[in-house]
Amino acid sequence: MAITFTPLCSESLGVRSLCVFVETPDTRILLDAGVSLGQRFGLTPHPREYEALRDSREKIRRYAEKADTVTISHYHFDHYTATWSNLEAKWSWSSKEEAEKIYSGKTVYAKDYRSHINSSQRQRGYIFSKIASDFTSTITYSDSQTYRKGETEITFTEPLAHGEEGGQLGFIIGVEITSGDETVAFYPDVQGPVSERSLNRILAKKPSALIIGGPPLYLAGWQIDEKTIAQGLEHLRLITEKIPLTLLDHHILRNEKGLEETHRLAEVAKKNDNRLRTFAEYLGVENRLLEAKRRQMFEENPPTPEFQKWMKLGRPRQESTPPPL
Repeated sequence: MAITFTPLCSESLGVRSLCVFVETPDTRILLDAGVSLGQRFGLTPHPREYEALRDSREKIRRYAEKADTVTISHYHFDHYTATWSNLEAKWSWSSKEEAEKIYSGKTVYAKDYRSHINSSQRQRGYIFSKIASDFTSTITYSDSQTYRKGETEITFTEPLAHGEEGGQLGFIIGVEITSGDETVAFYPDVQGPVSERSLNRILAKKPSALIIGGPPLYLAGWQIDEKTIAQGLEHLRLITEKIPLTLLDHHILRNEKGLEETHRLAEVAKKNDNRLRTFAEYLGVENRLLEAKRRQMFEENPPTPEFQKWMKLGRPRQESTPPPL
């Protein structure tokens, strides 16, 4: 194969992320080098989730050493490592020190924080640009741009909706990496895709492999209309009929119903001589939907007294004090 890729972190591997390492004969690219945990059920993340976060951080650092390029599709904390002056200890374990380990000396292809972006991400992108410019090789805003490294072509999409068109979550940029007759396409947080514009671009590109975030079923009927979720699933069905390999993960696996949907779609893919896998399944390991099972884990595996004491700290102290593991 001209292109190889290794899924690193995602919901099927126990954390919020969609981080992938891609290698061609010409370049090594770390896609969306971020990871976090999320609020759920009114509960602090379980110790097992923090263990997965720790392991994911170590994995990202290890693969960052191999990479010459790192991408940022958008400025959500599960897709880039923020440059906080001090460690953010509760959700993402990000800091300037951690970001420097990942981005130092690298070419960073990033979403432009100056256009097609919501206010919170504009601020995060601006802060990242000011601080990370001290240790990156270069930060290049890559919306709608194409670059060549040897025989490898790296194409970034125009800003695409983070979910449905006109939504409040802003935009992302996807990336299509082509070497020889192979193309690996990376479309994080398009949530299905829900948008027909995103769907049409994917189908027109005809990638040999597609890495994509599915719709957030855990928000259906609450923050997102059921019809929107259904549209994302229908678009995924169309994709699995056409694309030889789809890696489907991220938002869709924040509850166990999402795993049922991925398996249903895998059967559709199989009937069309294609494949659909989660990150974990592609790696040949067990799906670990830790966030989805948070309540169950607290009931079946109560944390240590030390961890329970940490849970009782106020928010500022929790966010500055790593949990005891």
